[in-house]
Amino acid sequence: MTGIWNAIFAAGFFANPEVQNALWLGGVIAVVSGCIGVFTVLRGQSFAGHAMSDMGAAGAAGALLAGGTAVAGFLSFSVVAGVSVDLLGVRPRDRDVATGLVLTAVLGLGSLFLFFDTRTVGAPEIILFGSLFTSDPGLTPWLSALGAAVLLALAILFRPLVFISLSPDTALARGVPVRAVGFAFMLLLALAVGESSLVVGSLLSTSLLIGPASAALRVTARLRHAIPLAAGLGLLGTWLGILLAYDSFYWPPYGRGWPVSFFITGIVLAIHLLSRLCPPADRHGSTRAERTAKRGV
Repeated sequence: MTGIWNAIFAAGFFANPEVQNALWLGGVIAVVSGCIGVFTVLRGQSFAGHAMSDMGAAGAAGALLAGGTAVAGFLSFSVVAGVSVDLLGVRPRDRDVATGLVLTAVLGLGSLFLFFDTRTVGAPEIILFGSLFTSDPGLTPWLSALGAAVLLALAILFRPLVFISLSPDTALARGVPVRAVGFAFMLLLALAVGESSLVVGSLLSTSLLIGPASAALRVTARLRHAIPLAAGLGLLGTWLGILLAYDSFYWPPYGRGWPVSFFITGIVLAIHLLSRLCPPADRHGSTRAERTAKRGV
């Protein structure tokens, strides 16, 4: 039994402070991304979520160029991007056009920032791929508090958000402030994406946002089941990816370790592909919360 345990968990795994910080912070990111991701997929805003991570990367590049911190750049640009997309894409069919226009403009700005930044070594790799093992422990309490605040706000918005996501026209006819609720969700999405991009990189954050959520919605149409399932799948993929990345220090080439982003994205992709083997969830069923939201908020 001890041999099996040692084969799975390399020496010093649980005692390593970098691993402990990575497990905690990765868990926070996975849970927040999974919960927000369910509504992102349900509302057809996956492209917007991906775009916000790229826009946050441009903000991080600008912050590093100005001598600031990446956290300020990721969060501020993600929020600005979310607000811009929401204001420009009033109608659903205009949202992708607005997202694409804002994205290309901000990416061009980001490339300019990286071109002029000669002080930050490996800035593109840090911004795009990040690393859970090198996350600043001093940021962990702040990012944990931000994640908790996003989840609390999402819980407060749950009923009207379900209503406008499932039946926006009916919600508007019932007097639900569709624009205000949609705008509030875009802010929460921007904060969640910015936080995730800061820790795991702008490319990996999209995987955690979309992959577990799409798999959960494939398995079940009930939001009260899909949300915790998405959070759990994201947590599984993140923690297993951290474990494999740590163990890979003992794989060839020895002493280097494989990128944690490779493992997490691969596991999330595998989870999504496995979910495709399940029959599509019955979309006619609804939870009591969903029926209550449809009756009025």
